[in-house]
Amino acid sequence: MNEKAGERALLPSGFEDLLPPHAQREYQAIGTLMSAFGRFGYERVKPPLAEFEESLMSTGPGAALSQETFRVMDPVSHRMMGLRSDITAQIARIAVSRLPGASRPLRLTYANDVIRTRASQQRTLRQFTQVGCEMIGTDDADSDVEIVIVALNGLASLALGSVSIDFAVPRLLEAVLESYGMDPAQRRDLCRRLQSRDEQVLETVEDLDLRAILQGLLHASGASDRALPKLEALDLPGAAASLAARLRDVVTGIEKAAQALGLGGVSLTIDPLESRGFEYHDGVAFTFFSKDVRGELGRGGRYRVPGGQGADTSAAGFTFYMDTLRQAMKDETLTQRIYVPKAEGWSCVKMLQDAGWVVIRGADERPSTQDFKAIYKNGKIQEI
Repeated sequence: MNEKAGERALLPSGFEDLLPPHAQREYQAIGTLMSAFGRFGYERVKPPLAEFEESLMSTGPGAALSQETFRVMDPVSHRMMGLRSDITAQIARIAVSRLPGASRPLRLTYANDVIRTRASQQRTLRQFTQVGCEMIGTDDADSDVEIVIVALNGLASLALGSVSIDFAVPRLLEAVLESYGMDPAQRRDLCRRLQSRDEQVLETVEDLDLRAILQGLLHASGASDRALPKLEALDLPGAAASLAARLRDVVTGIEKAAQALGLGGVSLTIDPLESRGFEYHDGVAFTFFSKDVRGELGRGGRYRVPGGQGADTSAAGFTFYMDTLRQAMKDETLTQRIYVPKAEGWSCVKMLQDAGWVVIRGADERPSTQDFKAIYKNGKIQEI
């Protein structure tokens, strides 16, 4: 490759060309997921890539991702626009402004690219495809259970094998500290250090009851069957107790639903102090993992949708990251490829395609490469 060609091939950090077979693998996985979501009544929407920044980054999901959003000037209106860095904010806008009269709960699904100003340890790419669902207009444990089960069913349709879900309650710790009258600066510092598992900070907590609760939260992580009893044993105050009870109902509901639907191989873990990546979530949140895939498969949880007339509504949803998911996808195209010499004619091509083959035509009797399962020759399919 000469120097000029090399310059043309250079892409910005965090961007990539998706080449065969990975592009096909991702396309097939998206179709499989959308079909699985559709069977639960989730209807597809397709928001635009760019919006005016005041709508894209309004309070809620959009505001939480404002620092990751590219901004450009619209040459038509001369107003600033943002390129979406996450689709949840757009779904919230659509629910309020485009579908205000639609019956609730509103079930929507999507599959679109997003672009971000910077990568992270979890996401090394700055452009990738998000596929997910949002349920807008209900606020109960059963809705939380449904959104997780829809996600698990989608992963099962991809035959990913064992999946684990790590549950969090991002506002739990803050709710505890608020109930004890701690000022905002103290709360932020204590939250930061506790979420970093700094047990020494407990020595600065003078209230012994609060110290006992915080100590218990630090040691309430792990498998759900062990973590839930530890949480229930804590004397959590007010709003924090309600959040913990909601977590219990969601986890037990998912266990029952997964068993009834035959969704085996799912392990549930709890980390009540986790909040990273859940900046706009105010209820139960969760992250999906697979032992065979590096990184997060996706994440989701409950959040607030700013209302069009000043009244907020509750929603729950999840997002899968296709750059991670396609690592687990098996490429099935090669097993169905057959080489057909051009002399065989187009009727032969149609016959083989109707039988489920991917037909590659060539001029020779035998291809120069072996990227095929079979060759069609003399009216017969010959296995390679």
